[in-house]
Amino acid sequence: MSIINDLFRRSVLLVVVNMGMHPSTDLGISRTSKKFWRRARHMEDQSDLIEMTAGIVSAYVGNNVVSTADLPALIKQVHAALANVGAPDAEAAPTPKEPAVPVKKSITPDYLICLEDGRKFKSLKRHLRTKYDMTPEDYRAKWGLPKDYPMVAPNYAEARSNLAKQMGLGQGGRKPARKAK
Repeated sequence: MSIINDLFRRSVLLVVVNMGMHPSTDLGISRTSKKFWRRARHMEDQSDLIEMTAGIVSAYVGNNVVSTADLPALIKQVHAALANVGAPDAEAAPTPKEPAVPVKKSITPDYLICLEDGRKFKSLKRHLRTKYDMTPEDYRAKWGLPKDYPMVAPNYAEARSNLAKQMGLGQGGRKPARKAK
């Protein structure tokens, strides 16, 4: 039985080469075991991948009836399936995330509620940068917010403004330089 399997593996390799696939680049192999995945991804010798592909096809043909005319198509199907195993599915595209709270309820006088995680902040900008690596513009674009959507709670902004005015900031501008004598 092992002689038959060996002959079949060699014939599959010949079919692969005759189909125009370059043995060192066109064939890939995968299996569900993590150890095998790591080994297959990091293999230096591509001919081992071809042999493993031939092993899978030969095991399939050994347990199922496949005509010789259908064999090249089977090899192409197996190759295509294995080549696309690591690729993201078109069906599995991420759905748009729902905000943690409704947009209208995210602005209160004392704090803003982050739409990403529902946490309360006086100022959102730093939280967005450190936790999500987002700018205020990215945040507004992601959630479809207007350009004037605040990044600071209204009462906090007013308190900071009053503090700045008490310190004399924003008064008068620059004073002229003294004349040299």
